[in-house]
Amino acid sequence: MTDTPESMERKSKSRKASQGFSAEEKAAMRERARELKAQASKADGEADVLAKIAEMPEPDRSIATKVHALIKAAAPSLVARTWYGMPAYAKDGDVICFFQNAGKFKARYQTLGFSDKALLDDGLMWPSSYALTTLTPAEEAKITALVRKAVN
Repeated sequence: MTDTPESMERKSKSRKASQGFSAEEKAAMRERARELKAQASKADGEADVLAKIAEMPEPDRSIATKVHALIKAAAPSLVARTWYGMPAYAKDGDVICFFQNAGKFKARYQTLGFSDKALLDDGLMWPSSYALTTLTPAEEAKITALVRKAVN
């Protein structure tokens, strides 16, 4: 089957639309490579997480600081480390949950995400990430409960 001028034009437009990874995605991959090197040298993950949080603009920084405190209190066994440049919390080397600030990928809200290693299974379908715009005591209680469930 030969290509028509119309199909060739569609293919050309498709190639142009897909330019590969965004600058933010490329930066996240570079950060991940640095993290793997740091883990090999047993660098201090807690300090790295706190440094990443300190770099965030407001309101991301305030929410990330509170989420960090909630996770550490709810599951002290989790080890703080960065994951693709984001604060993350691991158990036995596997990331259980992570915080993605809105500015990282130019999103309109922060996200608390859980990996497939988190024990949040609930029937045949359940959420694995949550949008955060502000934290009230109700959201703080929900985060605490989710993190506890994720590690137990």
